Amino acid sequence: MTTYQDSIAQAQSLIGSHPGTWDGINAESVARMKLQNRFNTGLDIAKYTAGIMRRDMAAYDLDPANYTQSLGCWHGFIGQQKLIAIKKHFGTTKQKYLYLSGWMVAALRSDFGPLPDQSMHEKTSVAALIEELYTFLKQADARELGMMFRDLDKARETGNAVEAQRLTHAIDNYETHVVPIIADIDAGFGNAEATYLLAKKMIEAGACALQIENQVSDEKQCGHQDGKVTVPHEDFLAKVRACRYAFLELGVDDGVIVTRTDSLGAGLTKQIAYSKEPGDIGDQYNSFLDCEEISDIAQANGDVIINRGGKLLKPKRLPSNLFQFREGTGADRCVLDCITSLQNGADLLWIETEKPHIEQIASMVDRIREVIPNAKLVYNNSPSFNWTLNFRQQVYDAWVEAGKDVSAYDRAKLMSADYDATDLGLEADEKIRTFQKDAAARAGIFHHLITLPTYHTAALSTDNLAKEYFGAAGMLGYVEGVQRKEIRQGIACVKHQNMSGSDIGDDHKDYFAGEAALKAGGVHNTMNQFAA
Repeated sequence: MTTYQDSIAQAQSLIGSHPGTWDGINAESVARMKLQNRFNTGLDIAKYTAGIMRRDMAAYDLDPANYTQSLGCWHGFIGQQKLIAIKKHFGTTKQKYLYLSGWMVAALRSDFGPLPDQSMHEKTSVAALIEELYTFLKQADARELGMMFRDLDKARETGNAVEAQRLTHAIDNYETHVVPIIADIDAGFGNAEATYLLAKKMIEAGACALQIENQVSDEKQCGHQDGKVTVPHEDFLAKVRACRYAFLELGVDDGVIVTRTDSLGAGLTKQIAYSKEPGDIGDQYNSFLDCEEISDIAQANGDVIINRGGKLLKPKRLPSNLFQFREGTGADRCVLDCITSLQNGADLLWIETEKPHIEQIASMVDRIREVIPNAKLVYNNSPSFNWTLNFRQQVYDAWVEAGKDVSAYDRAKLMSADYDATDLGLEADEKIRTFQKDAAARAGIFHHLITLPTYHTAALSTDNLAKEYFGAAGMLGYVEGVQRKEIRQGIACVKHQNMSGSDIGDDHKDYFAGEAALKAGGVHNTMNQFAA
């Protein structure tokens, strides 16, 4: 590792090799600027963060207590503030990632305006958001290091050698805000070639992990909506391979592929799989089709007929020209999807479920691990679930099964605030609190994420501010509800000029123009009101 002093010495040597022409360049300023811009390209970020994910996956294999987490972020500033908060509260960013949700790109970042999660948004907006997120994270590094450099200068000016040494050590061991991102590539936005081209853009923007799902790209639906349509395994695996080729072409050899199966809630397929022989993967996919046996070929005019075990079967086809799977086959199809994906290049799995139920997830993971013992999941702790209602119902049902008296509770109305302080409500809340830890241990979940949390927090905080500010509270609605809390909680962006890069700009003015620099951070800057 190159130390701060080594960087200064290297810059001084380079400046010295241009005698008389680079004398206005300060070696320490060069070293500072280089440290503030550790990652020159998105590929540098993808390679660095892929290594983090691989090490975290290995640590989880040794102990499931080493699970990882992320929150979905729809803007670079939101991602930046999340990582700043993590460093402030926990002192490290270890095991904390970013998630980029296709749902939020569609709803918030499309030039077409708000759209449903159906792959209708411009696919280039996905890569653009990855680049934006990392631009803001790199700026968080530059800002924090800049403040450390200012403190170092102050320590030197006051002759505090101990503090100067402490700060130099802190600079040498600085932990970046740049963390892995798991990026949603939906169903690939087209065929395998289209998937490959988009994957390259996403990796070049900094993504070390791509999450791809087995839905039909032109019929893709949000994972928690109805009408989902899956594709045969070979079609999906071609896109998985396209992602791997993109990683390898760009030199991100440790790139991570997360394969998502929507089969639990998908009852339809657009096509019948190609099968060469009985029992192959195409035949297994087709075995789940809802079929009726026919004895006379004339019964199937204009229809598709398949042969299974010497019998002629007509798969049920809807007016939409989609084929239907048999009821109750979702879990079996999920297990087959997951095993097949891991055997063909996937690194992590994602099983989209309709509720947060540990044993439901574990029942599938147990079967997958019979074939692939180290299978691991990424799991969507989705806001589409009513967590309060789901867990209160789970506790209620467990109490009924155990013979416990539930006469004080109405199962259909368990969402009511009347139950918040009851034994049932408190037990359900405890299960929600420990859900991630328990699911990591029991159900093989390596990474827990919430897809859309900052969509909801933005709406909630704006509603609270609007209610107060435009009501009787007036300006006090902002001061009491926002600014006073920012100051007392140490929220970095209370000094919004500093957060936007004003002090970094002043440092650069000083480097470039010296005493002639016209800087913004003087005594009349109102941000000085927040110095305390």
